[in-house]
Amino acid sequence: MKQEPLQKWSCPSRLLLAIAYTYIGISVGHAQETSPEVSMATVFVIGGEEKLTSLGGAGQILGKKELEDSHVFTVNEALRKVAGVHARDEEGFGLRPNIAMRGLNPIRSTKITLLEDGLALAYAPYGDNASYYHPMVDRYERIEVLKGASSLMFGPQTVGGVVNYITPAPRQAFGGYVQGVIGNRDYINSKVSIGGKGLNLDYGQKQGDGARENMAHKLDDLNIKYSTELSERQAITLRTNIYKEDSVQTYSGLTQAEFDNLGSSYNPFKNDRFEAQRTGLSITHDFLINDQTSLITSVYYSKFDRDWWRQASNSQDGQCAALNPSRLAGIAINPDCCNSIQGRLRSYETWGIEPRITVTHSLGEFQAGARIHFEEQNRKQINGTSPTARSGTLAENNLRNTSAYSGFMANRFEIGKFSITPIARYESIKAERNNLLTLQKGENNVYAFTPGLSATWNPTDLLTFFTSLHKGFAPPRVEDLIGSTGTVTDVSKEKSKNFEIGFRLQPMKRVSLQGAYFRNAYDNLIAVGSIAGGSTPLSQGKGLFEGVELVASADFSTGVFSRLAFTWLPTAEQTEAFRNVSTGATVNSQGKRQAYAPEDTLTAAVGYEMGAYKGELEAQYVGSQYSDFANTVTPTADGQMGEIAAYTVWNAALNYRVDKALSAFVTGKNLLDKTYIVDRTRGILVGMPRLIQIGVKYAF
Repeated sequence: MKQEPLQKWSCPSRLLLAIAYTYIGISVGHAQETSPEVSMATVFVIGGEEKLTSLGGAGQILGKKELEDSHVFTVNEALRKVAGVHARDEEGFGLRPNIAMRGLNPIRSTKITLLEDGLALAYAPYGDNASYYHPMVDRYERIEVLKGASSLMFGPQTVGGVVNYITPAPRQAFGGYVQGVIGNRDYINSKVSIGGKGLNLDYGQKQGDGARENMAHKLDDLNIKYSTELSERQAITLRTNIYKEDSVQTYSGLTQAEFDNLGSSYNPFKNDRFEAQRTGLSITHDFLINDQTSLITSVYYSKFDRDWWRQASNSQDGQCAALNPSRLAGIAINPDCCNSIQGRLRSYETWGIEPRITVTHSLGEFQAGARIHFEEQNRKQINGTSPTARSGTLAENNLRNTSAYSGFMANRFEIGKFSITPIARYESIKAERNNLLTLQKGENNVYAFTPGLSATWNPTDLLTFFTSLHKGFAPPRVEDLIGSTGTVTDVSKEKSKNFEIGFRLQPMKRVSLQGAYFRNAYDNLIAVGSIAGGSTPLSQGKGLFEGVELVASADFSTGVFSRLAFTWLPTAEQTEAFRNVSTGATVNSQGKRQAYAPEDTLTAAVGYEMGAYKGELEAQYVGSQYSDFANTVTPTADGQMGEIAAYTVWNAALNYRVDKALSAFVTGKNLLDKTYIVDRTRGILVGMPRLIQIGVKYAF
């Protein structure tokens, strides 16, 4: 897409790079000191399993073995293995995941912090934290999920939690693998990974049909990672990745009559197209200043371009209004009869620097960090006058800028078998919006100080009790802070008081349990605003979420293994009537349950390993949910409201190792081919039909 040139290297940008290069130059000057071996420069939110004993909050790690053996198809499937996480499907491929924690609305993953190797994964985490892009889950070998006060060390979203995806460490010895997978629904997945001497190159291509008709996806994902020691006290990791998506993809869901009469797979919008490319670059430098002090500094940059041409943004919008009566009646339509298509064209650039220091001392460990972060959004809308147009009238042309300065400090004091960690984070955010059509502009500032406290007690080496209390924060989007005319809107930052208490137990070798009670009270909770079609107003109010999480895993010497992740959320209450920010009118009844907050979710798996064979059977259960503020039960004609029934999806995997180099597998997702609704936000969306896939992997 063509857009006006962005101000790529503004004064803050040049200053940022100057600081980064100066820092690296100074640290190289200290390289002559001798010290123990330096590990690869990477930022973790938890680290290894051994770190859990000192973690004052709930945390879970999905390891390489678990992800590989179950051959997860999407990141949604993977994260449903984590207690407290609700991951909702959309198009079936996991390309635009909707992830939430502890009852929050999962729409576009806006209320959590997504990281990759400890660095921001979202294209605009401060100004527009919406996941219209997400890498293939195949890119990652491990996933860390963190909740509680420790999330204040990352941010900016600290009301929910943190998901950190870990890419494979570069190889030292030459080696790699090739893998090919085929399946029904025209599915092909091929990947090659090769590396040595600190360099890794991974390339994957995935394509196939989505959950409905006229949905076809093609993805390319290239990742290069290089790590080396600059000296005995320094290491550096360089990363670059290029991701491309070319999809036939609609934004609209189904009306109730379309779902009932034409089937769950019906989708007439064959002319809708989603094309995206993201390029990411980062440098992480690890400097062991002395035996007690380490400094990790990351410099990062990403560019994300997205063109989404579509003829409908929800099941009853006005773009092709002449087709709406037929849609409400469940009569098949021909979108070629509508001489309209809208191009939502977006370009985002994000860059920043983030140093983090860790100092061990006689009383425990001190950590501190800072972040200087910039975002630039260039947003256009072009209205075409034919079903397949790719040009037309420019209806929107907005430039939005965000600059953020943040920092945190934490100190873990260790007193015998106890530890206590006070922590505090500060955010200073400036948002600017410039309407290039009307030349109207405006700016707004958001500030937040969020303290927290966590503690652990380890009465034995096998048992840990933990608790944490912190204030959570999430910044509003630029478009919510500043109207299209440049006026400041009456929307507040999201604020919460988050409490948890729980335990971790290892009663016997290779058996582990974690349980937690949580209570998150929101002084201000922002309900999803614009959903492109404008069907839901920007609203804010108060909420309370309260529940219990349980995680268990066992791997017995007999070959039997099992795992479980359970969440019970009895309270997800709108404690104050939410109000429309623009009009002040209330949009719900106080005391109703929050939308898209199932009372219980459960993922349970059991498997058996015998010789060269290893198989498992897994059930993923999601309880019933409401889809609107009023807790409407009976479906509305447009499909956008109504209770979403509970569902269970069964998955299976069978692995066979031929020899040390060659292995084969077969997987089944949604084995019973169940039809189930996952979302009603823009009309009815359904989960992926049954998938059967066969693959071969050869390592060298």
